[in-house]
Amino acid sequence: MPFGLCNAPATFERLMETVLRGLSSKACLVFLGDIIIVGRTFEEHLNNLRKVFQRLQNANLKITPKKCRFFQKEVTYLGHVISAEGVKTDPEKIKAVIDWPRPETVHDLRSFLGLCTYYRRFVKSFSTVARPLHKLTEAKSNFNWTEECEKSFSSLKQALTSSPILTYPRN
Repeated sequence: MPFGLCNAPATFERLMETVLRGLSSKACLVFLGDIIIVGRTFEEHLNNLRKVFQRLQNANLKITPKKCRFFQKEVTYLGHVISAEGVKTDPEKIKAVIDWPRPETVHDLRSFLGLCTYYRRFVKSFSTVARPLHKLTEAKSNFNWTEECEKSFSSLKQALTSSPILTYPRN
């Protein structure tokens, strides 16, 4: 596929999804050119490898051996850690939220609220919890960080890092 086409990534993703259709997430995960092949046992993993390789061969697709890593116990992939225990959030992603510094400017606060708003449907009473912070972003408001703002900031960070918001959905 020629590089530079505006729809090339979407077209390639569709190709990969079509080629591997029917192999559940218990056998493999695919995103563009990355394929993660999983298995609970060594034998199951080998069987899943065979299935994926057969599909790729039937579609006349090639792999680059230098880019492949086989029989990994744990793989970090798209912000998640995939292992025998299942799929969990990459600790680095959680750490980034936990270590988020207290906003010093309206710009900093809007960045934090942007992250939180993305996950708002998973945070109970989000608008009530975030109200003190949203008030600071109003045009007529002076940026005066209060105890109420600190409580709101801490509550949102806690909600984002303790609930299954940043985890991968299970089948």
